[in-house]
Amino acid sequence: MKAKIKAALLSIGLLAGSISMANAADGTVTFLGSVHSGACSIKPDSVDQTIHLGAIAKHQLQSGGKSEARRVLIELEGCSLSDLTDNTVTTTFTGAPSSAVPGALGTVGSAGGIGIMMTHANELIELGVATAPQIIGAGDNTLEFGAYVQGAATDPIIPGDFSAITNFTLAYQ
Repeated sequence: MKAKIKAALLSIGLLAGSISMANAADGTVTFLGSVHSGACSIKPDSVDQTIHLGAIAKHQLQSGGKSEARRVLIELEGCSLSDLTDNTVTTTFTGAPSSAVPGALGTVGSAGGIGIMMTHANELIELGVATAPQIIGAGDNTLEFGAYVQGAATDPIIPGDFSAITNFTLAYQ
């Protein structure tokens, strides 16, 4: 009897092992996020985004010239105004400053003599300084900014690829 039980347990173990091998993983799904105390949630596409500024002609940036501005959107969802006094939010952008263009976000890569300027409501954004307050309503809201490439006033513009990173922080009032 003990031999039959051992044989049955061995068979069950082998069957279980073959089932797990038949269901081998083909990929992985990783879930990321955070919980914060702000009045709104930030949509996933707005947390980490890439803005394509285009392939800009060198002559357009010479002598302090600039590229066309591109929209930068931060989409908020599920906003609750119950803990706010002014129903507003400010945004602070931070990053390494440009050594070629005063007030601009610095770039890395082979391109040179450029920086990234950011705007809010047609006003330049100063890195590390909160923007003017934007009114938000309950539910979903979109904060809109602009970004463009600015050429140095006197430095030569060096063709090549570039990238830049800015972080943003929201402060609700």
